[in-house]
Formats: sequence, structure tokens, C-alpha cells
Amino acid sequence: MCSIKLSKRQEAIMDIVRQSGPITGKKIAEQLSLSRAALRPDLAILTMAGSLEARPRVGYFVNKEARSSFHAAKASRQKVSEYKAHPIVIPTSATVYDAIVQLFLEDVGTIYAVDENGYLAGVISRKDLLRATLNGKNPEELPVNIIMTRMPNIVMIKQEETLLNAAKKMIDFQIDSLPVVKEIDKGTHTYAVLGRITKTTITKAYLENLGQ
Repeated sequence: MCSIKLSKRQEAIMDIVRQSGPITGKKIAEQLSLSRAALRPDLAILTMAGSLEARPRVGYFVNKEARSSFHAAKASRQKVSEYKAHPIVIPTSATVYDAIVQLFLEDVGTIYAVDENGYLAGVISRKDLLRATLNGKNPEELPVNIIMTRMPNIVMIKQEETLLNAAKKMIDFQIDSLPVVKEIDKGTHTYAVLGRITKTTITKAYLENLGQ
């Protein structure tokens, strides 16, 4: 199994499963004082990445050999192109206020800023917007290109890559969303935005793997 960097919640999940596995998602949620819905994306990502294995009516347990994992094997064949959702984008000329409105209208956690040619220029998360609104500046005057994560520091994924790669990137970089891109010019870091993959995407695919 490849080495991945876990978030604090994911480390806590792994500790619980090591000590008490096999254990149900309900019992893990109870120990962490979380709802099952809040916990489900992390369980799905850990399972698809091969850190955990799950069996219906049995529960979760540590997967000591990721290559033998049914879910990891299936995820390694499933392409991002099969699951990507429509990207939510705004122009780099938009304001933080515009971004907040768009984020809540679309009910997403991350939106993507595009340049005048429609190419990916930045990523804006809920945390970015929260920090921007707490710094005392007027969100209706503050442009999003001041607060966004810019190229080449954006973590992306291509549509021909697998869901397993997507899950690993989300764990490694501790992010909730990945823009699905098509490379236009590698030298200038120019990419077209084709879609998005989120923790919810990974959860849905995981449930399909279980046949639920």
C-alpha cells in the first residue's frame, strides 16, 4: 500500500478500526461524536485508497494488503470521466461576494475561477471565503483573484485517471474537491476545466461497489 498523509479525522478513524475492527460505521461515528453522514466520505476515501476494507453486515477493518482489496481493485478501473460532475466556475474578475452567492446557490464547497479564455486560473474554497469575510474588507469590492489558490499550486486530476488516484490525492492534500482538467499547454500551466470530483463522488462510487 502506498504511503498517504491522513487528516486528523482519518487518523482517528484508522486508530478506532485498528483497535476494534471489524466495526460498523455507526459505532465509529458514535466514538467520534459525528453523524454517519458526516463520516461517510472519509470512510469511502479510506476504503477506496486501500487503507480500510469493508464488508456488508460485518463492518470496517484494516486492509493489510491493499492489492487484494476488492474495492481498491474496482476503483483502480473506474475512470474519473465516468463520475465527474459539472464544474462550478466564476471569472477571475468576480468579487468575493459573487463567489459566496454562487457557492451557496450551487450548494458546493469549492468553485473554480477561470480566465478570459475560460481556462483554470484558481480554486476558491469555503475556508478561503470565510477568511476573506473575516479580514474586515468589503467582500463586494475584494476580487477573488486575491484570495484564490493559483496555478501551478492547484491540485487537479485528468478525466482518464482513476477514482483511486482521486481518493489518494484528496487524502494526501487534505482537500474536498478536485477540478477535472484537460491539458492545453503544460509549459504555461494552461488547463480547461471539464468537471469536478468531490468526496461525495467518491462516496457514491463506493456505495455502488458495495451494490447498495
